[in-house]
Amino acid sequence: MNNSSASPSSLKWLLVAVITAFSTLAVAQPDVAEIVQKSELAAYYAGQDGRADARMMIVDSQGRKQLRQFTLLRKDVADNGDQKMLVFFTRPTDVKDTVFRVEKHAALDQDDDRWLYLPALDLVKRISAGDKRTSFVGSHFFYEDVSGRAVSEDSFTLEQENDDSWILRAVPKVTSSVEFAYYLVTIDRTNYLPVKIEFYRDNGNQYRQVEAVQIEDVQGIPTVLRSKVSDLDSGGYTLMEFRNVQYDLGLPEDLFTERSLRTPPVQWLKP
Repeated sequence: MNNSSASPSSLKWLLVAVITAFSTLAVAQPDVAEIVQKSELAAYYAGQDGRADARMMIVDSQGRKQLRQFTLLRKDVADNGDQKMLVFFTRPTDVKDTVFRVEKHAALDQDDDRWLYLPALDLVKRISAGDKRTSFVGSHFFYEDVSGRAVSEDSFTLEQENDDSWILRAVPKVTSSVEFAYYLVTIDRTNYLPVKIEFYRDNGNQYRQVEAVQIEDVQGIPTVLRSKVSDLDSGGYTLMEFRNVQYDLGLPEDLFTERSLRTPPVQWLKP
């Protein structure tokens, strides 16, 4: 008599073992959408609003330096949603009193609204959607770096993970609106802040990098206090430092209107 066939009992336990193994794998796999959402929240939506004094040191390929100083005010309409922002420049003289205004929209089918107020001409210039990935007042930062790129614009997949971080690959959904083919973003597992973003062309060559150089807690919130953008083609870079960072100030809604471009809200610009 052939006893090689498995008994119902052994089949039952084999089935349980297989189900358990697959369940364990499912639990172990990180939820990429959740990681992306939490990272965006940590990077751009800390607190309900905030202010900071910033200084940018722009260094070109020959080592020549330029300085930019400004104060940034931000108010969230909703977490991971719409957002309003004002950037008031104070130095140097050629950009003093220039104001950058943003109304950020999270929906993929709605472009962010961006304006630049030029005091010498008393002119409010609208920044078109096509200019969002161009230089922010002569620095290596782009307009989109400052206000934040909506995560709805890219498709994310897990590239790699380790004990300290996740590395995600992001591919733009609309390739005609950007100069990159994809980027890799390294996200800290402890605070969900993106600590490095590497941009690549179609040929796989990296040409640009954004790094969080210094992170500290401010009011209990992990905050990037120094960041760096490098142009790997030219060798130039820009360092940005934030000081006097404050969250949850109760900034009024009517602060973030065109009126503030010509009449800066002095009481909110002081730390």
